[in-house]
Amino acid sequence: MIEPMNWQMMTEETVKNLVRLIKTETINPPGNELPAILIVKNILEGAGFPQEAIKIIESAPNRANLISRLKGDGTERPLLLSGHVDVVPVEREHWSHNPFGGEVIDNVVWGRGALDMKGFLTMYLKIFLGLFRQKIPLKRDIILAAITDEGNGFMHGSKFLVEQHRQLIDAEYGLTEAGALTINIWNSRIYPIQVAEKAICFLRASAHGKPGHGSIPHADNPVFTLAQAIEKLRQAGHMPVHLSPTFLKMLDAVSSQAGFPLNSLISLLHSPILVSFLLNYLKGDSRNVLRALVTNTISPTMLQAGNKVNVIPSTADAGIDCRLVPGQTPEDVINEIHHIVGEEIEIEAVFTTGGAEFSTDTPLFKLLERRTRQMDRGGFVIPMLMPGATDACQYQSAGIKVYGFTPGILPAGMPILQMAHGHDERVPISFIESGLPVLWDVVNEFCGKGI
Repeated sequence: MIEPMNWQMMTEETVKNLVRLIKTETINPPGNELPAILIVKNILEGAGFPQEAIKIIESAPNRANLISRLKGDGTERPLLLSGHVDVVPVEREHWSHNPFGGEVIDNVVWGRGALDMKGFLTMYLKIFLGLFRQKIPLKRDIILAAITDEGNGFMHGSKFLVEQHRQLIDAEYGLTEAGALTINIWNSRIYPIQVAEKAICFLRASAHGKPGHGSIPHADNPVFTLAQAIEKLRQAGHMPVHLSPTFLKMLDAVSSQAGFPLNSLISLLHSPILVSFLLNYLKGDSRNVLRALVTNTISPTMLQAGNKVNVIPSTADAGIDCRLVPGQTPEDVINEIHHIVGEEIEIEAVFTTGGAEFSTDTPLFKLLERRTRQMDRGGFVIPMLMPGATDACQYQSAGIKVYGFTPGILPAGMPILQMAHGHDERVPISFIESGLPVLWDVVNEFCGKGI
């Protein structure tokens, strides 16, 4: 007999596990994720999960991935639950609390990884163990993957697993981060479910000039040339607009759930010309988010020139983080940049990924939509184009259809868009409490035999 779930206990255990993971400093680079992976292994073993069903695969010293599996009867192909344990760097002096303290203050868990994505991984882990404890009959295997290196190129994590251990993660569908959590915008609650993500295209922009002594300035200084080019990019405001199929589906989903006159206004956004006009009109986060969804974005993030203060260098370089709209190529964005800055700046792509895009016409996506609407009947549920990159872009190459689904209700005013890679990253316990039952229902309905 299946016992009713004790959600208070499930929430408390999830918070306890999250605190343990936050306290492991898995900043990538260098990563050093093995201690966090061993914590996940310890949690599984502590719940009675058989050791032989837990595999740890190291791709390099201290770069480890954990794969565990609940067996179904094989009538349908597996579901993959994938979460990474590496986190981005911190500027400790700007944090209100220790970023690796895992402190619980006023029912909020503080620390790097609380959102991205140790918090979501512990929710997957708790659902995985809940199904194990309840001995739920399954028609699909459920694969739990705790992985490394999501934040620095995927080489030691999902890419390594896809290329060298595909049989361990082979699945029909997968769930990972970034979907079905509250985005409060324009006095509405939006619940985006990730079905696509932009491709990464890291660029190097180089200016060349004449070297010389710093005491005798001249006009052919590549530092000036590069600085002027970057300023032209800033003044341009945004790159050309490209409306992807997923973005248009986002508009249609909001329009179908909104009343008049909002639905009529949204329909106007099918025009690239009007979207471009709107980008010039909007301010703040609204503009930033829209720009990220409809253009090849460019963010200069690194500058390098010379190695001695009294020597004018012959070359100045800028590192540019570019994200491509689905369907766009590195050559496309390089041409767009040249159109703005001119041809004297040399631009090359130094790292790229293919991005990802998945159908919304699948049984799993329709289930995700339905359960998210039940979680908050006053919110808008939409498919989402993710501006950043996740492990989905690697799993796609293995034929896995991956959706970003980490459900939960966030309070109004919580700056979710700034926290994942910013200061004072944190997650309310109420988010975990609201999301766990939704995640349970989805996985149980999609993978269970319904007996």
